[in-house]
Amino acid sequence: MKIKGIARDTLKFILEVSKSSYPNEFAGLLQAENGIITEVLFLPGTESGETSAMLRLFMMPNISTVGSVHSHPGGMIKPSTADLQMFGKTGHYHIIVGYPYDLQSWKCFNAQGEERELQVIEE
Repeated sequence: MKIKGIARDTLKFILEVSKSSYPNEFAGLLQAENGIITEVLFLPGTESGETSAMLRLFMMPNISTVGSVHSHPGGMIKPSTADLQMFGKTGHYHIIVGYPYDLQSWKCFNAQGEERELQVIEE
């Protein structure tokens, strides 16, 4: 599926969840409707701590996802080696949000960890 962007409300939700999870990381999977990322799926059994969040991908229901989202409480918005391993299993659009969790503190990456543009769409 070609992704046109992420809904502004979905991005705001991601930023709020990141703030409320601080100082721990949070992680979820992204779903899209009509080419727009509109949903965050939280998997049962996800473990979250100050230095990592681990998705239990074996708990994923039989649904389609376009990527992942997680926070970096330290503020560095760059994929780690562990992030890159997960990216390859969960789609083509991977959002990392960093402290202070505002509209300027996030980036999107492809499965190889290269930054990619993702338009914020008003719905």
